[in-house]
Amino acid sequence: MPHDTPLISTIVGGLVLAFIFGAFAHRLRMPPLVGYLIAGVLVGPHTPGYVADQSLAPELAEIGVILLMFGVGLHFSLKDLLSVRGIAVPGAIVQIAFATLLGWGLGAFMGWSTGGSLVFGLALSVASTVVLLKALQERRLVETERGRIAVGWLIVEDLAMVLALVLIPAAASIGGEGHAPVEPLSAGLSRLFGLDLGIGGMIAMTLVKVALFVALMLVFGRKLIPWTMHRIAHTGSRELFRLGVLAIALGVAFGAAKLFGVSLALGAFFAGMVLAESELSHRAAQESLPLRDAFAVLFFVSVGMLFDPNILIDKPLPILATIFIIVIGKSVAAFLIVLAFKKPLGTALTISASLGQIGEFSFILAALGVELGLLPEEGRDLILAGAIISIILNPLLFFLCDRMRPLLDGAKREDVVADPAPAADAIAAQEEMPPEDDEVHPTALSGHAILVGYGRVGSIVGQNLKSSATPFLVIEDSDKRIGELKAQGIETLSGNAVMRETLDLANLSGARSIAIAIPNAFEACRIAEQARSVNPSILIVARAHSDAEVDELTHYGADTVIMGEREIALGMVDRLAQVHHESVPYEDGHEPDTIMPTDDPPPERE
Repeated sequence: MPHDTPLISTIVGGLVLAFIFGAFAHRLRMPPLVGYLIAGVLVGPHTPGYVADQSLAPELAEIGVILLMFGVGLHFSLKDLLSVRGIAVPGAIVQIAFATLLGWGLGAFMGWSTGGSLVFGLALSVASTVVLLKALQERRLVETERGRIAVGWLIVEDLAMVLALVLIPAAASIGGEGHAPVEPLSAGLSRLFGLDLGIGGMIAMTLVKVALFVALMLVFGRKLIPWTMHRIAHTGSRELFRLGVLAIALGVAFGAAKLFGVSLALGAFFAGMVLAESELSHRAAQESLPLRDAFAVLFFVSVGMLFDPNILIDKPLPILATIFIIVIGKSVAAFLIVLAFKKPLGTALTISASLGQIGEFSFILAALGVELGLLPEEGRDLILAGAIISIILNPLLFFLCDRMRPLLDGAKREDVVADPAPAADAIAAQEEMPPEDDEVHPTALSGHAILVGYGRVGSIVGQNLKSSATPFLVIEDSDKRIGELKAQGIETLSGNAVMRETLDLANLSGARSIAIAIPNAFEACRIAEQARSVNPSILIVARAHSDAEVDELTHYGADTVIMGEREIALGMVDRLAQVHHESVPYEDGHEPDTIMPTDDPPPERE
């Protein structure tokens, strides 16, 4: 057996170092992705010691992008995508144009050609898929309106970059600076009929292929993919089901890239979106989750491998200008665009923070520009440095936006109070203003119960609390569930209970109990820890899926931890005892109208 195994060594080296430095970053209260990037720098060619394979790492990272976008598609319906098209399409186009203009100006100032400056600007205009989705998932914003706008914005950017990858070689060949593009369909038509379609024809062919792919996925894929997964599920083999999920995600993405010229990420997104209409979508998301996380880590490692730390010393001012365009220029532009569409302030801040970084498409554009002789290698190095630093700064950008929002809200209220307009005009102006859907207010409850999460478990707890007239409120981050709760007259706080600010709004110090009904044990432990530190006498009840999670939750302050498997087993034993030992008739312990059925998808596998 050969001992030269670059694939294994790249995976092992990347994951082991990413784990070490990710844990160290977490210990320092920094995002783990900072540790992943440092791990990539250490295994890259610009630092001494072991060097991972430079060709394998980006391909492994691409798998992570595919699986991540497939997972997003599973939580994203066509209705959601169309609902944000009014802001995502024009907003993304204007933001791309503005960032490209800034990048072109910097390139021209540094003496680059017009083509190279435009490539540089385009590379700075598109955000990273992985970074944006990781940030939204950590804050549990993917299913909110803000998350849908951000993902829709991202999809428009991906489509724009697919078109740019066709236009750049064509423009280079026209200007005599590069080689003619090889577009299979237009090249075939040229050979068959002797037609020179030119750049306009190639753009048309690209748009036709993208439209054909989308039509096939929406017409045939919506039926074929769910039907296939149902057939696999009926076999009863979990192994085959997991394999089927991966085959669909990777197969559709690869086929879309090869046959229709769209990006791998976009193909995977549509595959997930059509599967989302099946009731098996949640199970598919859970089966692909471990691989999504592992390969997403390899993405950050591969980005770190490209970074040469020496550029920080050699080109400090150009790097600062590049970072300014990415972090400040793009974010301010996105903020103003969202406000121009009369969206809430919280939405504008979230979108601006989400887009204040660059990633995978930027690297592809930079490599293409260098290959065609348009972009100097200095420009590629600036793009890589800007990507690394902007990814590291992105969590800080979210933090600053969270801190700026109360200040901006206060300034807005002062402007309204200071306005000397007549009362009638003020009332009319308020009626015309869109509601601030992200606005949250502290509760007036005291001696109440706090319910975190309103899925299948939380809905049962909540309805029983309501039927027993127990004062309680729900902390939830899904817009759909929040709307349903408010329609039932249940007080709800929109946000993530892991955040101390959200718990403060729920009057944690004055509550008598807190029920943590979310399935994520890590977040549940953090909530329990904060609850115990703020209110030592509060009753903390949580759920778990294993004995280890029971121990962890108990360690962090939970009084009672309910493990699903144990309670199911006890219920089955009790029911069997009713029959075999002729005890009293079995009762389920609930009144007929106590538990309200829910249409929510099942939670993580218990």
